Amino acid sequence: MNRFGALTGSPEQMRARMQREAVLSASPGKLLTMLYDRLILDLDRAEEAQHQQEWVRAQEQLLHAQQIISELLATLDVKAWSAAAQLQSIYIFCTELLITANLRRSPALTRQARDLLEPLRQTWHEALAQQDGDSAPQSGLLGVA
Repeated sequence: MNRFGALTGSPEQMRARMQREAVLSASPGKLLTMLYDRLILDLDRAEEAQHQQEWVRAQEQLLHAQQIISELLATLDVKAWSAAAQLQSIYIFCTELLITANLRRSPALTRQARDLLEPLRQTWHEALAQQDGDSAPQSGLLGVA
């Protein structure tokens, strides 16, 4: 920022600052949906790179997707709701799919993981919208610690 409070720097630096501020100011539910959005984006990019036989780019995207799933696993409170154990199993299965997709260079396996995770992404977005629409906060609704 300059002395007048205006953002300065390259467009990439400004975008990175804005993204960092969005993350730092986001609610837990919003952070969860942001993670899912980025996860799906990573899987789309990985699948595209695999189809184009751009293996380094595909690997980078698949590894980032695995890091996101790892974060989702780490923040999942399995005691908060009855379906948490099943969600945990899906995360573990998708991680295994992505490892195999990377080793075998398989866009089909990447797509399979994406197809399993996309409905979850949609559900979390719907839950957040419902929670935001309610006047009283419902802690534990999103099942995150």
